[in-house]
Amino acid sequence: MSEAGIEISETLMDRVVAWMRQAALQGDNLGTIVTGTCERLAAAGLPLARAHLSFSMLHPLYDASSFTWNRGAEIRMQEFLTVPDGATPDAFVKSPYFYLLNNNLAHLRRRLGETGYNEFPVFKDLEELGITDYLAFVQSFDEPNRGMMGSWATDAKGGFNEEMIKVLMRIQGNLAMAARIAVLGQLAENMLTTYIGGDAGKRVLSGQIRRGDGETVRAVLVMGDMRQSTELAEGSSRQTFIDTLNDFFDAVALPFNRNGGEILNFIGDGFLAVYPCDRHRVPSEMAAKAAMAAVRQANARMSALNAGRKHLGLEPIGFGLGLHVGNVMYGNVGLKNRLAFSAFGASVNEVQRLEGLTKKLENPVVASEEFVKYCGGDWVSRGEEQLRGIDHKVSVYVPGASNIELKETEAFVDSARKPRSDAEEVMDLIQSSKLAQKDGVWTRTSSNRLIKSSTR
Repeated sequence: MSEAGIEISETLMDRVVAWMRQAALQGDNLGTIVTGTCERLAAAGLPLARAHLSFSMLHPLYDASSFTWNRGAEIRMQEFLTVPDGATPDAFVKSPYFYLLNNNLAHLRRRLGETGYNEFPVFKDLEELGITDYLAFVQSFDEPNRGMMGSWATDAKGGFNEEMIKVLMRIQGNLAMAARIAVLGQLAENMLTTYIGGDAGKRVLSGQIRRGDGETVRAVLVMGDMRQSTELAEGSSRQTFIDTLNDFFDAVALPFNRNGGEILNFIGDGFLAVYPCDRHRVPSEMAAKAAMAAVRQANARMSALNAGRKHLGLEPIGFGLGLHVGNVMYGNVGLKNRLAFSAFGASVNEVQRLEGLTKKLENPVVASEEFVKYCGGDWVSRGEEQLRGIDHKVSVYVPGASNIELKETEAFVDSARKPRSDAEEVMDLIQSSKLAQKDGVWTRTSSNRLIKSSTR
């Protein structure tokens, strides 16, 4: 156990701060910055036993990222899923973080062990770890709903001394600056991945930002569309239609956004997915088979969705999928100051026409001869069709019964829907607006949300 009287080298602390700044400038992620900071503090002689740091995130699925560092152990990282508005969890109400936010405080320090502090349940757990001193904090990033909160803890006899607290205050400020840079970098990646796709986002971040930037690639193409959308839009409220459309995309589009596939565009009630591949046969076969597995998953998920709609007394939703293989131009098009990263070209037009044939052929899946050649399996020829804009007829196919049935090895697991732990249930930290107290009753802020956070 460390002694509280230990001297802290100012020179070594300068080196820790310099490292943090360099890590931020070179684009290191939050995990690297947090781990490196804690390890360097401990190596420099600060008797740090535990650190818990949480950062609010702007992400469609996650509210925050949390890191827990314990001396001598690997850092533990968690991402906390966004939850609907609801009652504030009791565990959070009894936490130090709630106390800080409730009272608009920046810090809370408590000596544990001999002093017998028991105002927060978490202190009992910390005392079992031998913690003698605990310092919690909230650090705003000076922008709405963005910031860092966390705690430092020591097992040193006598706890933190004045010199150690001075060091932690200095480190906290510099860590907030480094973390903000890392969060902004992650924000850019999150937004590009969310709105234009993973591969396209990486291309933009790597510098493909000018009109005309791009390349020609070979890819398996999938065009999907929801049926009865006009009738649904006219007979439903705006929110009901949006919810239905999102249910459709969750069921049908989601399988094409994994295993090498990427949703490149959402077009009204439809979508375009691509599976980039080389011109050689083997990668083309792999891409086509991956796309066909996604077709089977989408078909099964749509059946499950319609079963649920039937139970609610709602009409079923239909869909159409066109499958093709060809060369596409992949890059930036649009105005000089308003661009879209997309795939375009003759093959994109052809797969769109193939999807349109699903109505005429009364089958939800229609594929070109090129796709069937690489995919293999059970297909039924439906003859030749004249596609609009194509000067010759093309052979089209629909999947046979054995080719559309979901295989046991293709069971779909949506990792974004995994069950939430107790810790996740209380982790909705600074991204939610702060609670406002009115007449002794807790009310929601203008965002209609209550803050939730980690209990530590």
